[in-house]
Amino acid sequence: MLNAHEPYFFIFDIIIVYQMNCWNRVVQTIATSGKPVLYADLQFGGSGGLLVYTAAFLRSKTPNVGYVASSEMDDLVDAVKCFAESNSAEFAAVTRRIRMRNTPKVIDRSVLADELPTLAPQDCLARMQESKILAVRDQNAGPADPMFNIAMENVPFAEVNAAWERADREEARAIAERWQNTADDVIDVPFETLETSAAFYLGMKEVLQKHGANAITINCLGGFYGGHIHAYPCLGFHELNNEGLVGACECDTRSTATMLAFSHLTHGHPGYISDPVIDTAKRQIIYAHCVASSKVFGPDGTTNPFVIMTHSEDRQGASVRYLLPTGYMTTTLEILPARREILLHQGIAVDNDADDRACRTKLCVEPLGDIEKLFTMWDE
Repeated sequence: MLNAHEPYFFIFDIIIVYQMNCWNRVVQTIATSGKPVLYADLQFGGSGGLLVYTAAFLRSKTPNVGYVASSEMDDLVDAVKCFAESNSAEFAAVTRRIRMRNTPKVIDRSVLADELPTLAPQDCLARMQESKILAVRDQNAGPADPMFNIAMENVPFAEVNAAWERADREEARAIAERWQNTADDVIDVPFETLETSAAFYLGMKEVLQKHGANAITINCLGGFYGGHIHAYPCLGFHELNNEGLVGACECDTRSTATMLAFSHLTHGHPGYISDPVIDTAKRQIIYAHCVASSKVFGPDGTTNPFVIMTHSEDRQGASVRYLLPTGYMTTTLEILPARREILLHQGIAVDNDADDRACRTKLCVEPLGDIEKLFTMWDE
């Protein structure tokens, strides 16, 4: 029997590290052992951490750390067999060969036409300079540094919450009824929660109008769990994005500015922030989040189906699962102002993943080009 008061020492020849949630920094320490390390992703649980940390290993050319990011257990088993076939100096290379062998080949797919009129660059820049983003991160207020020529202002939780309290409850009820009637389904969300969410939408609209802004991003989890706001903003963001404005999650100002810039460029076509998951078993990248738009072709375009559900992390409040259209080319972008770069990749939308884990909306895309290259970028 182990005695809790005595030290014990364990010697390992092989090590498997499973990233089960995003940001625990375990694999970094294990990698310094010099032993072969297999780094595996619990998909939708640890995917963010695996993508960021793996990119760092690839950039530093760490030879003893191989990785697997697959929904198929057989792919993990094949990677485990690499322990018997290689030493520390070549473990990463051997697992890469196995991973590439098991990844499906590229399918030559036809792509649906998507006529996308765009503004001239100078007109888009002018629209950006006329815009303003409100960042609701904490209780601080006042001007903030602009994000690539887009004005930025900090707004406190208290101001948004007060606007929610003042919102017309009859108007909120009418909006909640419209959401209930237009959604394909409402699952485990009481009508009172829809009313609260609609009032929060009206509060955000009031704050946007007061500050002359056309985009808002909120530290939603911090505000909700801290008791600073009393509804998740997901449905309100849904409504703003459908109107050609921008509602963005997690007070992610850089992504908000990217969404706003390219919405201007494309005459109001909305984007959405995503947490990526790469599944080599299907050769797919899955873009997951709880807010998108049911008007992905712009405010005057067709409406895609959506389901109202609880927020994924805690099964509280109301958020949205969108069934986004497939067969179209998608473009993923992030503007990096400090480096004067745009990070970009493209892929064809092929499916919507209904897995109950993680964010509600999960668009599955087959990337153009080399899927292995996607693993190299997430820490940048």
